[in-house]
Amino acid sequence: MTQARTTPLSISMHAADNVAIIANDGGLPAGTVLPSGLRLVEQVPQAHKVALVDIAQGEAVRRYNVVIGYARQAIAAGSWVHERLLQMPEARSLVGLPIATVQAPDLPPLEGYTFEGYRNADGTVGTRNILAITTTVQCVAGVLDFAVRRIKAELLPRYPQVDDVVGLEHSYGCGVAIDAVGAEIPQRTLRNISHNPNFGGEVMVVSLGCEKLQPERLLPPGSFPITDERAPELDVVCLQDEAHVGFKSMVASIMTRAETHLVRLNQRRRETVPASALVVGVQCGGSDAFSGVTANPAVGFCTDLLVRAGATVMFSEVTEVRDGIDQLTSRASTPEVAQAMIDEMAWYDAYLDKGKVDRSANTTPGNKKGGLSNIVEKAMGSIIKSGTAPITGVLSPGQRLAERGIQRGLVYAATPASDFICGTLQLAAGMNLHVFTTGRGTPYGLAQVPVIKVATRSDLARRWHDLMDVNAGRIADGEASIEDIGWEMFHLMLEVASGRKKTWAEEWQLHNALVLFNPAPVT
Repeated sequence: MTQARTTPLSISMHAADNVAIIANDGGLPAGTVLPSGLRLVEQVPQAHKVALVDIAQGEAVRRYNVVIGYARQAIAAGSWVHERLLQMPEARSLVGLPIATVQAPDLPPLEGYTFEGYRNADGTVGTRNILAITTTVQCVAGVLDFAVRRIKAELLPRYPQVDDVVGLEHSYGCGVAIDAVGAEIPQRTLRNISHNPNFGGEVMVVSLGCEKLQPERLLPPGSFPITDERAPELDVVCLQDEAHVGFKSMVASIMTRAETHLVRLNQRRRETVPASALVVGVQCGGSDAFSGVTANPAVGFCTDLLVRAGATVMFSEVTEVRDGIDQLTSRASTPEVAQAMIDEMAWYDAYLDKGKVDRSANTTPGNKKGGLSNIVEKAMGSIIKSGTAPITGVLSPGQRLAERGIQRGLVYAATPASDFICGTLQLAAGMNLHVFTTGRGTPYGLAQVPVIKVATRSDLARRWHDLMDVNAGRIADGEASIEDIGWEMFHLMLEVASGRKKTWAEEWQLHNALVLFNPAPVT
């Protein structure tokens, strides 16, 4: 296991930067002399910034060669540069942005890589074989949870080819303005999650009966990915049906219907498919200043590998890319793709303004404790996950890749930055594998898709050794390169997608609830 570094080390991201971060576990005390000869005039915690030169009041503070703030007072070289010393810059205007100006690097195709997956009738591929039971309203969640526990204990052992049974529970469905502007977002999200590739085309719904979101509204015939005779029937268990006499009767109905789906799913077998069948969602949460130094750059390198292999990669989190929108529009494959990103940013700007919330609300206390002073600095580290490939498509919240005719490549899937809403929306888009980076640490996991967790720091990887799947902190320790970790993740993805390896989140069954993004008013 990696040992803590003792030699003083600071990391800067660009030659023009006037701050660097301290890499040592526990930070460094005042008086420490860095290899550059700079002496710290005060203690600087790990991952926090140190001034490399004297910075005058009002002068720009640069990291990633980007202005992350302006000094509220004079800052002496060797001082700790934290959020209280910085005035955040204004948000980048959405007017006059560079549009499709960056020529993508000419990277050769990556051929010959495969995994063992489950082919679906609509052309998608699952990495797991799961029975998912959709709910139309939160009212049925308790009954379904009881039924799922019984299904797992009594029925699932009879069907060894089925990996799991999950209830798609949520807090939507009634007590909402079902026809309000914005209500289509949670509805299409839940609809599209029901068709996720990991569910094998089996659709089962548990309804209460009196809710606003009726099953036929949620899953009308035209919503099924397969429109010919192979399209599944809408299979609904309605708890208010007169046939149900008591709680046990409801549970028995759910179990009986579930077994029909388990029989079909159990007939499925993994087969060799190209790596291009992967649909990978990348996300970060509990971020720190190392996120943009180790884990996210390694994910970005891996993103380029996946795109070269013909796979689809989604990156998201509107407020965590908003301050780098010029970097994204310049990488768009076409002006139309650039405009679609601008439209998503503008929609979210209006959404935040309506709630009287500005973008500074994004950075959490944990982010700040991990050295991130504000959302500008955080955004620079977040965007790196997207690699260098051209951005070829854009999804609005809750949309499915197929709805926009997107088959492969790097895609911007617009979502809020909340970990659980982002993960939920990427599931709706068609994600079959998830990569999640963290610096502060989070036990985040999803029942519907494997989640590969990547630690930004070796200290976190040591302490959470049975929660983190990859230690990207080895990059800062000088034990591995960004490319080394990127390739490691790529190969791990193929192993996890094939079912040959479980992630720690799967091992411990760490499954967070789905959270639907609902910008419409409640009633």
